[in-house]
Amino acid sequence: MDKENKKIKRYTITSALPYANGPIHIGHLAGVYIPADIYARYLRLRGEDVLFIGGSDEHGVPITIKARQEGVSPQAIVDRYHEMIKASFKELGISFDIYSRTSLPLHHDTASEFFTTLFNKGKFIEKTALQLYDEANGEFLADRYVTGTCPHCNNDKAYGDQCEKCGTSLNATDLINPRSVLSGNPPVMKETKHWYLPLDQYEPWLREWILEGHKDDWKPNVYGQCKSWIDQGLQPRAVTRDLDWGVNVPLEEAKGKVLYVWFDAPIGYISAAKDWATQKTNEARVTDPAHPGFDWKPYWKSPDTKLVHFIGKDNIVFHCIIFPAMLKAEGSYILPDNVPANEFLNLEGDKISTSRNWAVWLHEYLDDFPGKQDVLRYVLCANAPETKDNDFTWKDFQARNNNELLAIFGNFINRTLVLTQKYFNGKVPGVNMFMPEDQVLIENIAAFPGRLEYSLEHYRFREALNELMNLARLGNKYLTEMEPWKKFREEPDRVETVLHLCLQICANLAILSEPFLPFTSLNIRQMMNFTSGSWFDAGKSDLLPAGHMLAEPRYLFERIDDTAIEAQVKKLRDTKVQNENSSEVEVVTGKPVITYDDFSKMDIRTGTILAAEKVPKTKKLLKLTIHTGVDTRTIVSGIAEFYEPEQLIGRKACFLINLEPRDIKGIQSNGMILMAEDSSGQLTLVSPADDLHDGSTVK
Repeated sequence: MDKENKKIKRYTITSALPYANGPIHIGHLAGVYIPADIYARYLRLRGEDVLFIGGSDEHGVPITIKARQEGVSPQAIVDRYHEMIKASFKELGISFDIYSRTSLPLHHDTASEFFTTLFNKGKFIEKTALQLYDEANGEFLADRYVTGTCPHCNNDKAYGDQCEKCGTSLNATDLINPRSVLSGNPPVMKETKHWYLPLDQYEPWLREWILEGHKDDWKPNVYGQCKSWIDQGLQPRAVTRDLDWGVNVPLEEAKGKVLYVWFDAPIGYISAAKDWATQKTNEARVTDPAHPGFDWKPYWKSPDTKLVHFIGKDNIVFHCIIFPAMLKAEGSYILPDNVPANEFLNLEGDKISTSRNWAVWLHEYLDDFPGKQDVLRYVLCANAPETKDNDFTWKDFQARNNNELLAIFGNFINRTLVLTQKYFNGKVPGVNMFMPEDQVLIENIAAFPGRLEYSLEHYRFREALNELMNLARLGNKYLTEMEPWKKFREEPDRVETVLHLCLQICANLAILSEPFLPFTSLNIRQMMNFTSGSWFDAGKSDLLPAGHMLAEPRYLFERIDDTAIEAQVKKLRDTKVQNENSSEVEVVTGKPVITYDDFSKMDIRTGTILAAEKVPKTKKLLKLTIHTGVDTRTIVSGIAEFYEPEQLIGRKACFLINLEPRDIKGIQSNGMILMAEDSSGQLTLVSPADDLHDGSTVK
């Protein structure tokens, strides 16, 4: 069916599933959740059938890394953060119809069924490939379990899937000098078998569907990234991985493997819809046991449903190329109509980083600024990174609250209601003296819903919010120019008309602000005793009849002073200082538990370095001659970046002397020198006391 003529009966709106390994920050909100919520609320105001889906992504390597760091199970991590994230979203007013999670059995069943369908249809290919492997821990290494030097910017703390410094997507094998996060050792390559989705087979279809079908309606940043990927040529992508946390691959021959999180997570949108249907049915049948129940399938399988994915730019490829290819391969699901991805939000001129704690966390904001949910919603929408990366600053936050929400929006509402209370005892006055400028005002009011609607339908939320504020500006300008406080004694009939029209603007603001400022919208409605009014009522100038009784006015917003802002800036400044001074090891996490017998097998002795020289044609290797108290031997060590040979001669150190001999650059190395490594990667000798004789055992 031609999309221009497609009759839409319902909307499925998805928002990227946040990893449940930490709280939500303002970058997540500005990029995904606030625009998604605005869109969902707008559609509901229009009376549309909407299913707004959210949920926690509870699989993947970031979860397991967090669990290892804290010494707890992955389930304990996701349970903690799922509840924190869910509660924070609710308090901010993100109006999910369902906030689900991918650790549910329902999701595991859904993802397994999806994989099985594609497997039975022959949609996968099997490949045996070499993968990085940690010999010390006996584990294949997922991308995030590998760090090393980025080949593009030389950042020596790049991950195996991405360099957070330059933003380049990587494969673990791209890294220079890769190291295992688990042990700190260089990994080796080892064969393993996996199942792949052959994206190259879908390239002609994707080229037609995206590059021809969506060149005019997808955002330029989304279309451009998709085009770049397709033009470079798509490659098969593994849908399974060697990991012990996730959805088990439902094949007998795949024991010990789980579904890759990029394959598993978007299916979470589907399982969340099932979760919604189950919960809604159970609720309905409490009061009506004969209720037929709710069906999730129309939201995912009916051609008259519009599917929209709200994501950040780092997820464009997954939602525009990979997930659609999965849906196409399965055959019974609809495809996304649009994927209005945003760029990134920076913080005070620096990239938001969870690992560096450089973020404004939602749960902390809600504690520090109680009752100011709409202030954050407003600022993040007004400054949303819709077309390019943008920057959040606390000074801008303060200015937008004080100079816009308080001085323009709140000021107009408050002045109108206070004057109505003063002159007409809180009753809406009638229209008695109508002037040409009043007709112009009425025509202007009528135009605003269409302006907002156009912007919202094209996912221009900043533009729509600015139009909302223009309506408040229009009201302020009219009220100021009409000066009812000066005219009431001589022209009370004129003041009635002026305040009547100002109150109509207030009622319009109550309706039109609801997608953006839901708490404020509710407060306006309560003050005006105005409970009705859908999107289609907006633009009218007779929403409040003459004689309608208003409630007591109260302030919608309050000034944010310098002290509150300085406290937030100081918090960030302290964070930066802590990061600069931190000596905490960021890379290597705890290793698997060993027995005492394992440890007792190691023969670690003190010794003296008798001679040291560089190994020819290498940058890192030194050849050391060691007196161990037992014998004199040669050890080759990769410490030439940290010590000159002459610095080591005569130094005492600790050595593992019963390590299996190894040939390194033609030199037989008999042992290993013990070194300590800090968070910057600097290696330092572990030196015993000078008076300890060679051959002393380390236990």
